[in-house]
Amino acid sequence: MAHQGVSAAPAIRRLGHPGDLGWIVMAHGELYHNEFGWDTTCEAFIAGIVADFAASHDPAREAGWIADIGGQRVGCIFCVADPDNRTAKLRILLVLPEGRGLGLGRRLVATCVDFARAAGYDRIRLWTNEPLRAARRIYLEHGFTLIAEEPHHSFGVDLIGQTYQLDLHTPHVPTEGNHLAGHPTD
Repeated sequence: MAHQGVSAAPAIRRLGHPGDLGWIVMAHGELYHNEFGWDTTCEAFIAGIVADFAASHDPAREAGWIADIGGQRVGCIFCVADPDNRTAKLRILLVLPEGRGLGLGRRLVATCVDFARAAGYDRIRLWTNEPLRAARRIYLEHGFTLIAEEPHHSFGVDLIGQTYQLDLHTPHVPTEGNHLAGHPTD
């Protein structure tokens, strides 16, 4: 898919440049408010995840990445350890509208899954919410399966929370053509 206005090649880099952490919090807060009407409790939730990562993460088992186009941040993802130490958690996948349609969502998820596999985890799990359909499509294409759903009221709205999991020891052949409705995050 051609993407107008993009002159630099999209890149995925490790988290760590000054401003990365604050940008992640701000981008989530603004985007989810603009697209879904979520309130600032979403931003506070993301800030907690980012603060926990910044305060104490094991670089051999936990990492974050930024999707970047010509020096402009357009996406992110984290891989962190679950307390059981055998499960990785995919956290805070986001691709801004100006980064969509370039395969960045898929590349971020693949980077996270590859890292989790190389770090020796048995499985990778994520929690998301039903309106994030484009992200769900990417998860399904990577072999994640829905293992739980639960309604909840968060971020000022009623949502359906969804938990997905991927067994990292089972080979997966990516699927093409899954056409779930929603805006593209890839």
